[in-house]
Amino acid sequence: MPQQPHRGYRQRVAHFTLKSTLYASWALGLFPFTYDSRTRQLTRSRWLLSYGLVLNLGLMGVVLLPGKEDHRDVRIDMFERNPIIQQVENMVEIISFLTAAAMHLGIFWKSREMVTILNELFLLEKRHFSNLILAHCHQFDKYVIQKCILVVLEIGSSLLIYFGVPDSNLVITRAFCIYLVQVGVLLGVTHFHLAVIYIYRFVWTINGQLLELANQQRRGQKVDPALIKLLFWLYSRLLEVNSRLAAIYDIQVTLFMITLMSANIMIAHMLIIIWINQFSLLDILLLFPQALLINFYDLWLSIAFCELVERTGIQTSDILKLYNDGEDMDEELQRSLSDFALFCSHRRLRFRHCGLFYVNYEMGFRMIITNILYLVFLVQFDYMNLKYK
Repeated sequence: MPQQPHRGYRQRVAHFTLKSTLYASWALGLFPFTYDSRTRQLTRSRWLLSYGLVLNLGLMGVVLLPGKEDHRDVRIDMFERNPIIQQVENMVEIISFLTAAAMHLGIFWKSREMVTILNELFLLEKRHFSNLILAHCHQFDKYVIQKCILVVLEIGSSLLIYFGVPDSNLVITRAFCIYLVQVGVLLGVTHFHLAVIYIYRFVWTINGQLLELANQQRRGQKVDPALIKLLFWLYSRLLEVNSRLAAIYDIQVTLFMITLMSANIMIAHMLIIIWINQFSLLDILLLFPQALLINFYDLWLSIAFCELVERTGIQTSDILKLYNDGEDMDEELQRSLSDFALFCSHRRLRFRHCGLFYVNYEMGFRMIITNILYLVFLVQFDYMNLKYK
């Protein structure tokens, strides 16, 4: 078929992306696990744990050291003319630092729980899902590739802003440490999103198997109740793993989303000032709008990962309703389907961070509206300082 090479190419790109993420995480000490060929499981490496903690906390310490201001002589001297911008930037830097600290400390303290979750997912795939997969999940490849591209764009955007500002006094060593810390945070959040997309693929596989069995029932073929019970058990295990995974990354992901939102407000505010004061077209079109768009896209993709899993869980309930159309259903099969449907109605597959909010498209729209409102409030508060005299 003509589409097969294209699908194969996308699968290879996704596989390369996953391997690159793994090696980069090992290099930065963000994935303190190694594969034990004897037990065929992941094990915690104390050496990698110590290496990652010392490396990343050391980089954060270097960033905090007092040094020469990188952009003191920049032609765009916003900080001297508008102290509000400096205060907002300091707030964003504090939130970013807290996010990085929470990420690395979370990797250290939660590594034992994380390796248990990863081994359980690995075991479920090896023993059960490898026999249930009906077709290749293209959404899996799509989201993996998008996440990798977005990480590259985030780093490229930051480098462009840092090195693209004209007449700046660059401190290469400090910039290198800053961007290594940023890469560490982005990769840490990527670990969470990759685990989420793996859970999605497993639930998608369960839905495909349930749909195939429903079609068999419609054709008058007998459906094995034991297989329904197995799918029910797998779904319940995935739901538990999902809850444990969200609990591990609660604080880190929440702070990361707050960082993106606050950075968007700061960048949009600076863009308004640049526009009002008629700086060069390069400053307006090249430096800041691309960072704003990439940050918004990163925030929205983070929400899209969780929305995809939640929507797939809802589809499970919808597929179970198809069995009601069947006739001559035996009592054991009916009981298994009823238990499965009742479980899905009472325990939905959702991501709730810090017990405060669910991550889905509805919350995503609220975040965007909140970003816009805070920007309007900031512009109103700082209205007299927008135009330089």
